[in-house]
Amino acid sequence: METLLLLTYAALCVAIFKIFRIPLNKWTVPTAVLGGVVFISVVILVMNYNYPFSETGKQAYRTVPIVSQVRGRVIEVPVKSNTLLHEGDVLFRIDPTPFQARVDDLRAQIKEASQNALSLDAGLNQAQADLAKAVADRDKAKREYARYAEGHTKGAFSDQMVDTRRQTWKATEADVVAAQAQVEQAKNNLNSVVNGKNTKVASLMAKLREAEFKLENTVVRAPSAGYVSTVGLKAGTMSTALGLAPVMTFVPVDDDSRRTYAAAFRQNSVQRLKPGYKAELMFPSIPGTVFSGEVMQVLPAIGESQFQGQGKLLTTAELANQGRVLVLVKADDPRLESYQLPQGTQVEVAVYSGHFKELGLIRKILIRMKSWQNYIFLDH
Repeated sequence: METLLLLTYAALCVAIFKIFRIPLNKWTVPTAVLGGVVFISVVILVMNYNYPFSETGKQAYRTVPIVSQVRGRVIEVPVKSNTLLHEGDVLFRIDPTPFQARVDDLRAQIKEASQNALSLDAGLNQAQADLAKAVADRDKAKREYARYAEGHTKGAFSDQMVDTRRQTWKATEADVVAAQAQVEQAKNNLNSVVNGKNTKVASLMAKLREAEFKLENTVVRAPSAGYVSTVGLKAGTMSTALGLAPVMTFVPVDDDSRRTYAAAFRQNSVQRLKPGYKAELMFPSIPGTVFSGEVMQVLPAIGESQFQGQGKLLTTAELANQGRVLVLVKADDPRLESYQLPQGTQVEVAVYSGHFKELGLIRKILIRMKSWQNYIFLDH
């Protein structure tokens, strides 16, 4: 930029000296040089502050690491590289055999448990009948013991006979207690429900939902519209659910994100970087053209200054790295639609704050002149 201003000023001085036939002497030449240094220095300083420019920018886009929810052997990879996909399109399939077997087994267990749950009412009736029989046997044994005890006082029965009847009565008393416990257990089983289902059935239903989830996730689908740039996954590969090594990388296609670019500006101009300010974007891949845009967001944190708490002190070297302010700029120029730009393309951005509007024109001229320079490059 400074070179362009110097060349422009030099050309202007030559023209003035030629047109007005100003002699070249020890007064005119130093005056022109000194005036140019002062003028260009003031213009550059004021313009750089009020109309900041960044050569460091690009389209920063997000990717989605694809990891299967289950572990298994890949049997099919129908997706093709760099082919536009819609949300829900199949990326790859995992062998569903063990997961289908688990679902079938749980469905059989649920059917058996449901049938058992239906028999709980009959079980309660049976337990109550057993209790009634135990009570009847106990009462009979008690009456028998009372008759033998009364006869023993009259000398009709021996001590052994009376003791045998007493033991029989005690045994039937224990049978009554056990039958009562069986009735309580049958009642608890009948009344034990979760969300209207028997606890055994509810537990199996929860396991079935988990198994069906795993079975469904043997087919891995596109999370949104987008594409897979490189497909290295092949049938026979073992896919894991740990997430440490994604099997492929998915690139979402979002119209808003494709028009959003990030540029890094010096911290000196941060007071002239605000959302809503007009901006202009220049792409090295589109020489000779400048596109309009708008500042969307000034990120509130500088990445170079971040640190995580560790067992050591912060050093001077970590403070010496001065980062730049990241600004998100959205291109709103409809002409950009006619150009094919890969995601992640480089961009240079100028922001127009509106202060010292006369200098804004100079910035516009300079960025257009710089855009024409993109036609000139050498490959070694």
